[in-house]
Amino acid sequence: MTDTSNARPAEGEAQASRQSRLLSLMRYLPLIAPVLLWVVPCWVLLYTGQHWPVPVTVAGTALFVLGLAAMPLAMMRGHGRRQQDRAAIIGDTLLGGSWVLFTWSVLLGVLLRLALTVAGVGESEDRARIVTWAVLGVSAALLVWGYVEARRVPRVRRLDVPLARLGAGLDGLRVVLITDTHYGPLDRARWSARVCETVNTLEADLVCHTGDIADGTAERRRAQATPLATVRATEARVYVTGNHEYYSEAQGWVDLMDELGWEPLRNRHLLLERGGDTLVVAGVDDVTAESSGLVGHRAHLAGALDGADPGLPVLLLAHQPKFVDRAAAAGIDLQLSGHTHGGQIWPFHHLVRLDQPALAGLSRHGVRTLLYTSRGTGFWGPPFRVFAPSEITLLVLRSPQRP
Repeated sequence: MTDTSNARPAEGEAQASRQSRLLSLMRYLPLIAPVLLWVVPCWVLLYTGQHWPVPVTVAGTALFVLGLAAMPLAMMRGHGRRQQDRAAIIGDTLLGGSWVLFTWSVLLGVLLRLALTVAGVGESEDRARIVTWAVLGVSAALLVWGYVEARRVPRVRRLDVPLARLGAGLDGLRVVLITDTHYGPLDRARWSARVCETVNTLEADLVCHTGDIADGTAERRRAQATPLATVRATEARVYVTGNHEYYSEAQGWVDLMDELGWEPLRNRHLLLERGGDTLVVAGVDDVTAESSGLVGHRAHLAGALDGADPGLPVLLLAHQPKFVDRAAAAGIDLQLSGHTHGGQIWPFHHLVRLDQPALAGLSRHGVRTLLYTSRGTGFWGPPFRVFAPSEITLLVLRSPQRP
């Protein structure tokens, strides 16, 4: 568990600086990224001393040019105004494939070539061709493995979470967290049902969904979300919005989750009582809600805690880990979040770190506040997970007063 309770003010300034650089980069990313993702592998695999036969070089270059043209076009048709699922699948798959190919073209193109040179393996052309086949082999293997990882039912991650203010009556409370299911262009209704079956084996007292249910409106993704109605909990099933709901008519998702028997915690709380002790379970809208233009949607922590006894422990649902600064200032005991996907496709986690204070797992913020960040239950966009496995999380809350 990471402890940030003694963090200096300078660290906050450094984080603000990183976020500022990220925002500046994001302005140009849509123009620069597709070119880099396709041009760099093309250059490394075809034009750095391999001396392939002309037909091979021409055919390979044509494939990279086709990918460079097709990926942004498919992404726009799939995720833009037209919302064409088939185009989204093609664009997302090309995005994931090009990211993996780019990553390993850079890594192996430099490191492996250097190692072969130092070892005196072959001539320059031989080393260049070895690098090409190594990049293609590693990329293909990672994409196959990543696809299987993305489509499988997530493994269950279990851990005990000690909360200093938790009463003995609530010791052992079982909280299951699912998040970032991202029902989308690939129909995952059967996967959704199997996830819910797995959740039901955990005998949860409280089941939480911390947002990003889907990419698309509730009407379009209803069939994939419907199995959520089968989830069982002895006390409550609670939900908060993520940023992707605000791309897809968020109120429709709030209404559908209510219809499926989940309690939407939109800047409000409920009380969970057991053994004479009480836990405040609160939730806030995603931090992007206010800019969505939807009336009444915003992240309002004071509203979520309005009327709650300040002496009681608080479990807070907030989609993005970066909300923990506000949670720590308010003395929240435990915040549950998702959003990061653990980076989803390595090494994308380095970019996530520029925007979020935690990538995955349990971390401490301030004197009292713990943050648990899930790597997510589903996947966004590219149907791959590389070195960032999905998870269903079982958190067992522990009281210092337990026998």
